[in-house]
This record gives sequence, C-alpha cells and structure tokens, in this order.
Amino acid sequence: MKPGNRTFDVSEFLLLGLSEQQGQQPLLFGIFLGMYLVTVVGNVVIILAIGSDPHLHTPMYFFLATFSLTDLCLSSTTVPRMLVNIQAHRRTITYTGCLSQIYFFLWFIGLDVFLLAVMAYDRLLAICYPLHYTLVMNPKCCILLVVMSLILAHSYSLTHTLLLAQLSFCTDNIIPHFFCELLSLLKLSCSNAYANQCVLIYWGGALTILIPLLIIISYVRIVAAIVNVPSATGKWKAFSTCGSHLSAVCLFYVSAIGVYFIPSTADSASKDRIAAVMYAVVTPMLNPFIYSLRNKDMKNALGRLLSRRAMIFP
Repeated sequence: MKPGNRTFDVSEFLLLGLSEQQGQQPLLFGIFLGMYLVTVVGNVVIILAIGSDPHLHTPMYFFLATFSLTDLCLSSTTVPRMLVNIQAHRRTITYTGCLSQIYFFLWFIGLDVFLLAVMAYDRLLAICYPLHYTLVMNPKCCILLVVMSLILAHSYSLTHTLLLAQLSFCTDNIIPHFFCELLSLLKLSCSNAYANQCVLIYWGGALTILIPLLIIISYVRIVAAIVNVPSATGKWKAFSTCGSHLSAVCLFYVSAIGVYFIPSTADSASKDRIAAVMYAVVTPMLNPFIYSLRNKDMKNALGRLLSRRAMIFP
C-alpha cells in the first residue's frame, strides 16, 4: 500500500467505557465529575498559591506549578470526553478525534514523566550540593529544563501519532476503554504495526524504566546525604521536602507499570481500564493533596491565599 493512497474503512471508534451496563452510567458520571472537579480545583489552587506567594518563587515550586498544570491538562484530555459520552448516551469518537486524544494524552503523560525526573534532579542538587544549588539551578536553567521536557514529550507523542496515522483500520472499531488508548488502538489495526511496537518498546522503555532508574539513583544519593545530616531537625526537613515528590513518583509509576508490564490475562482489558483510571484520573487528583498536606510551606501559602480570597469575598 503506497503512502498517501492509504484508505481505511473505519471513520469512527466505539469506546466501551468503564462499564457497559446502563444502570451504572449515572453513578459513573457522578463519581468522575466529582473527581474531575476536585482535580481542577486542587491543581488550580496549587498554581495560584505558588504564583501569588513570593516565598515560593523557587525552582522547586516552579517545577511543582508546572507539574500541576500538566496534571490538569492530562485529566482534561480524557475525563470531559467520557462525561459527555455518558451524558449524551453516545460512545463514538471520530478517527481524527481519536488520534488527537492520543497525541495530547501521550504528550502530557510524557511531560509528567520528564518533570518527575527534573524535580528529582532539583532535590538532588539542593540536598547534596547546597553550595552550588543557586548557581546551577538559576531561572534560565529552570526554564531550559521545562522546555526540554516539553520538546521530548512532544517528540514522543508526535512520533506515535504519525505512525498511527499510517495504519489501516478495517472493520473492528471497538476500543475496550474509556478513551483512545494506544495499545488498544494498535490491536485493532489490520496493517503491520511493527514500527509502532518498536517505538513503544524503546521510547516506552525509556519512560518507564530508564527515567525511574535515574530517579531511584537520585534518591539513593539523597537519602545517603540526609543520613549524614547531624541534627534531627535538619533530617526531618530534608525528608519532608522529598517525601511528597517520592510519593507522587510511586503513585504514578505503580499504576502506569500495571498497564504495560503485568502479563495479559482473560480480564486484562478490565485491569487495563482500572490502571488507566489510576494514573490518568486518580493520580492528577491526589497530587495536590500529596504536595500540600506534606509540605509546611505549601500549607502556609494555601492559608494566606484562602485568607486573601476571604477578605475579597466576605
């Protein structure tokens, strides 16, 4: 089949969602609407608190604000569409809409991964090389790290999307998911997806193995440095600044690895949906609580933000 002359019979896909039982749809709509609203409010509050408080205008909180914005965008890529489909009793998504959803979903997932690595690097410099921290982690370097993360994540999502656009989809258009998930779409293709699988293995391996390994190495060095801190107060302060980030890393990767590395079984589609809900919906919702409840500076900033809002709107 020549490039440019490719045709496909499928013009839209059918998303099965989380449940095919009509009686459960109102309950699912209420649960995911509530989760999405909590995600939006939580991440927006984190961004506003960091932006409005001069005490938090540091590299660590700059990366946290960027991470919160990414989580907000990630959740917005899938949940609103699912809510609209449930409310309208419609499960279809167009071919173009499906590719667009995959592109943005992979972009924000990739950006989450790179930002987690950047935040680990930031903590490594701050704790292990405190005398050089302000010199190395200057505003220009912070912006450069975020821009590099954006470019790498964009390259990852664009590569997958362009390769998907070359595949043919013949008759089977049923996706056993609540959004256009990459692996589910590859299984539907009736053309050779070898290139897609290679990119998934190598790129996916870098995102799910190499980067977590780098984060683990960073935290091994961080823990070794914290152990040598003479005062108990200093140790607790260092652990508290790293604990929230490490919790977010564990939450994200445990759920993501569940999709790609757990062996397939008869009910693997159901397990994939649950794991996807964890890293695409639950994790963006919980991250604001993880970073605010375990961080004294964030709690103080949130208190000041809420008190100012209370004075404006008594």
